[in-house]
Amino acid sequence: MTKEMMETGWSFDNSYARLPQKFFSSLNLNPVRSPKLIILNHSLATSLGLNVETLQSEDNVSVFAGNQIPEGAFPLAQAYAGHQFGHFTMLGDGRAMLLGEQITPQGERIDIQLKGSGRTPYSRGGDGRAALGPMLREYIISEAMHALGIPTTRSLAVVTTGESIIRETELPGSVLTRTASSHLRVGTFQFAAKWGTVDELRALADYTIKRHFPEVEADGNQYLSLLQEVIKRQALLIAKWQLVGFIHGVMNTDNMTISGETIDYGPCAFMDEYDPATVFSSIDIQGRYAYGNQPYIGGWNLARFAETLLPLLHEDEEKAVKLAQDVISDFTKLYQSNWLAGMRAKLGIFNEEEQDESLIEELLSMMQKHRADYTNTFRALTFDTKEDTALFESKEFAKWHELWQARLGRQQESKASAYQLMQNSNPAVIPRNHRVEAALEAAVQQGDFSVMKQLLEVLSKPYAHSPEQADYCTPPAPSSRPYRTFCGT
Repeated sequence: MTKEMMETGWSFDNSYARLPQKFFSSLNLNPVRSPKLIILNHSLATSLGLNVETLQSEDNVSVFAGNQIPEGAFPLAQAYAGHQFGHFTMLGDGRAMLLGEQITPQGERIDIQLKGSGRTPYSRGGDGRAALGPMLREYIISEAMHALGIPTTRSLAVVTTGESIIRETELPGSVLTRTASSHLRVGTFQFAAKWGTVDELRALADYTIKRHFPEVEADGNQYLSLLQEVIKRQALLIAKWQLVGFIHGVMNTDNMTISGETIDYGPCAFMDEYDPATVFSSIDIQGRYAYGNQPYIGGWNLARFAETLLPLLHEDEEKAVKLAQDVISDFTKLYQSNWLAGMRAKLGIFNEEEQDESLIEELLSMMQKHRADYTNTFRALTFDTKEDTALFESKEFAKWHELWQARLGRQQESKASAYQLMQNSNPAVIPRNHRVEAALEAAVQQGDFSVMKQLLEVLSKPYAHSPEQADYCTPPAPSSRPYRTFCGT
């Protein structure tokens, strides 16, 4: 190991590798020809306890490419299963390598994973590689989500490999270094329940509790508490998605984390015009994962998680099912409570009144009718300004505006406090789809990464509402073709 690698600050542990062998496969390296660092997340690196300067050395860039392994790392691919568009199948890390868990200066345990690092036993005929565009896309969107205050995996670095990969065309190869509080998924438990023993399932559940929910270890039924905690986190996460107009696009059970972080930014996108039926993914023909369906799919996925835990909840299967059903039934109430609280904040409302939900729903109905931009509508309300749009010019909006102002007047907090709450709750900017595509085109087609870096800078402070952000608030120009995303990550 070189001096630069020793001074970088890597501090690996491998607790996942201490689970039964069934849950992973050890990996050998799949070196690439000539790795080159494209972007490094300086703030994230520093929080992980890493030295930003030495991370950019040739040896550490080789780590990001999967050509070298730092001391203490134990490369492996995780096994998991999942319901993909409702159909159950065996999966696993087909092009990802978990190096291990970085122990930060604060004592946090953070997964370090390479995405696009080559074939694994779970590749199912694939080459295990990734293209530059999708890796940069995940970097942009995941960092935007973090800035928006939404739990998410994050992106530490992107390197090119010096090699091409073949998809529909020849594309530059790339590897993303992703961080996560863990990569445990609903699909990990589905794999254990389907192909493991009860003891192996219990080992996975005990590990999960110790890693993410140590506070429930002393509970009378810690596995029921595990289910409750996962439901709470997902109810909050999906509410946060809805509040900013984020559409995940591929809410398969293998893409739902136990930790409550957003994961796998494949065909995701942000909604422009408000419409609950909005779908961007090219493969979601039936709209299963449309914006308005996300809360329902979240509940469906959690029911699949609950099913995996039945042998641990109670030795009597009928009683186990009853315990699980009672807890799962709380999801909708928890989601709705989180969503309503978030919508109240977006409208400057501090307290609760029974008619708040109808006030919110009426606004959303008008927005859908007049094809209003979701983000910009709340941005305009934040500063109580009228945009030159059909919504703001309508008589029904004028009537609604009076009701809203009267609602603000009935609370103890001042109007100034209400608008400050709105400013903190309504982003000025989101990663607009056309802006993301422009950044990716410049990077991949022209080798110009300045467009992406400027976009990342703007997205890093979404609630600043600064003059510099104005150009990035503009919706895309009208198009005869709907925006489509593809599973590239």
